[in-house]
Parts: sequence; structure tokens; C-alpha cells
Amino acid sequence: MNRILKEKQVFVLDMDGTFYMGNTPIEGALEFLDILKSKGKKYIFFTNNSSKSIKDYIEKLKGMGVNASDDILFSSGAVTIDYLKKNRPGKCVYLIGTDSLYDGFIAEKIQMDDNKPDIVVLGFDTSLTYEKIYKGCTFIRNGAEFIATHPDSNCPVKDGLMPDTGSMIKMFTESTGIEPIIMGKPFSHTVEALEAKTGVGRESMVFVGDRLQTDIAIGINNGAAAVLVMTGATTEEILGNSNIKPTMILPSIGHIKNYL
Repeated sequence: MNRILKEKQVFVLDMDGTFYMGNTPIEGALEFLDILKSKGKKYIFFTNNSSKSIKDYIEKLKGMGVNASDDILFSSGAVTIDYLKKNRPGKCVYLIGTDSLYDGFIAEKIQMDDNKPDIVVLGFDTSLTYEKIYKGCTFIRNGAEFIATHPDSNCPVKDGLMPDTGSMIKMFTESTGIEPIIMGKPFSHTVEALEAKTGVGRESMVFVGDRLQTDIAIGINNGAAAVLVMTGATTEEILGNSNIKPTMILPSIGHIKNYL
């Protein structure tokens, strides 16, 4: 097992529940980054949480003592933007998301339309209103394509869990009968985007995260390694009942250094 991690060149690190909880780094997380640097390995933060822009995440990590830049940060929101630019050029979007995500779309020159969009994009909208739900469902019923930034049902927070985009997807699908195209982890769109961003093939990547269905499945299903840390959403019971088998299971991100 030591050899497997030693051979990897890029560590794709989840954020919520893996690197930090709330605004506090998990014990050993900062030291782990220093060790990766000392061994000449790359790391990139990737979060399925699309409620914030890359700029917001840079500022959050800097506040924890990480010298962050957009070179080492990626998100499901960014993957969605990348997908739209490459596969839906010129299409108009109705975005159900936070102001931060909206600003990120505007900065990348995604054309927005609140009246007759070609596509409805559903993100982790912590400012969700009934008006947004109603408009989004109406557009989808009238033929707009439905895309969601990621499938997570809940987001880990300091005092438990809060409903995430996956829960919202079920509401929209129940109302419209339409399933979305889903971005983020564990889907191949994300792996392809990470390969392009890092210049490293998936066989040289290891995904580190706290969720079996996303952080671990993306590695296992796409030819990469996957390390599960038990600091977030996955409990021993969930692990025991799952068919998803990580490459390695560790108490926290700080313990990975013992295998490098």
C-alpha cells in the first residue's frame, strides 16, 4: 500500500469534511501539504460544494494558512462552466445558485437568461426561494436542458449536515419528471477536467475525501486511487453497508503522511 501512494503524482483533495470543518483545518492537514511539497508531489483542492466561487475558496484557504491560488483549486461549479463552454457554446442559462456562483458564471462570460433559457443549471443554492424553484421547473418542463453541478445530498457542517444539491435534484425531478446531467464527483467530466488542468493522467492521481459515493467512487470508477478519511460524512455503519471499496481507509488526512 505504501508503494501505491508513493507512486502517485497528484493528490486531489476534497475540502468540506476532509481538509477542514467549518473554518478550521483538520488536525494534520497543513502538515500534510508541506510533506507533499517536500516530496515534489502536486495537490489540487476539489470540492463539490458549488455555493462559493473559486475566489471565495482561495480566501477561505488563505485564512487557514494555505498559500492558495486558482492553480490549485477546482470545484463542481468550475467543471460545470468548463462543460458549458466546451459543449454548449452560446447557450443561455438560468442559474439556480448563490450570488457567488452567479458571479463566477458571469466572469467566464456564460450568457444568462431569466426568461427563456436553453439550460437550467442547479447549484448548491443556500439562498433558494420558491420563486427560483417554480421558474426552474417551468423552464425544464418547457424544454430547457437540466444540468446540476453535483449529486451530494447533504453538506457536512460543524453541527451536523445541511441539505445539498442532491436533495434539491430530487425535488426538481419529482416535479418535472426530468433527470439532470450531473457534473462534479464522481462523474467522468470532472476527471477529464482535472487531467486538463493538471497535465497528469488519472492513473497518477489519488482522490482523498470523506464521501464514498463521490470522493471515493470517482477514483475507483475512473482508474485512480482513492483514500477515504473518516472525518466527514462516512460513518463505520455506512462503510460496512457500501459496495464501494476505497484503496485505503484512514482516520484523517493527516495520517496519509505515514504512507508516503
